[in-house]
Amino acid sequence: MLLIITPTYNEKNNIMTLIEKIQNKTDAHLLVIDDNSPDGTGDLLEKLKTKNQKLDVIHRQEKLGLGTAYIEGFKFAIKKNYEYIIIMDADLSHNPDYIPDFLDKLKTFDLVIGSRYIPGGGVIGWPIHRKLLSFFGNLYARKVTGLPIHDCTSGFMGFRREVIETVLKENIRTEGYSFLIELKFIGFKKNYKICETPIVFVDRIAGKSKISKKIIFEALLLVWKLRFKKI
Repeated sequence: MLLIITPTYNEKNNIMTLIEKIQNKTDAHLLVIDDNSPDGTGDLLEKLKTKNQKLDVIHRQEKLGLGTAYIEGFKFAIKKNYEYIIIMDADLSHNPDYIPDFLDKLKTFDLVIGSRYIPGGGVIGWPIHRKLLSFFGNLYARKVTGLPIHDCTSGFMGFRREVIETVLKENIRTEGYSFLIELKFIGFKKNYKICETPIVFVDRIAGKSKISKKIIFEALLLVWKLRFKKI
């Protein structure tokens, strides 16, 4: 049984489309974790939930961040006995068309990463400076941590249940890019079978990006902590 987890903050203009696209591609259950979005995302989700038995919603009282949202989602997945878990963004930058491929690969691999930086992958809609920042940021993370992964900051990932159980034991407290890097680092250090599969990332059309200089700076520091961390 597959659970797809996506956190939301001000995604009212995207979330309905995302849910429809996911459920046109798979019979997976969907968990949305909303951080009290002031644009009414949470209210819309409650309306959608009344007509959709495969949709669950967790409402949080304030904006608490990506990492804690996914940890809460992981705990939900373990409690409800899901075998496979996929995480993805709510802004339609991650195409639900890739979900069947992720699920197929999870039958062989423990951790599947949607990668922009392997043949067949790419990015659409970013200005050149952001493409360069992401590319060289990932190269930096690989060199410092030793991760044999091309897209260390990808937020489109699939897991077998046992990987999530291991992640929860590590008591991760990082956020943003740092959280996404640390997930992969734990999988690598615990010798789980990892696969990168190509995806084309499309920049959001509606809403605003949540990326900040603080998030980027934290990720730059985290990779050095991971280099010397014992897992």
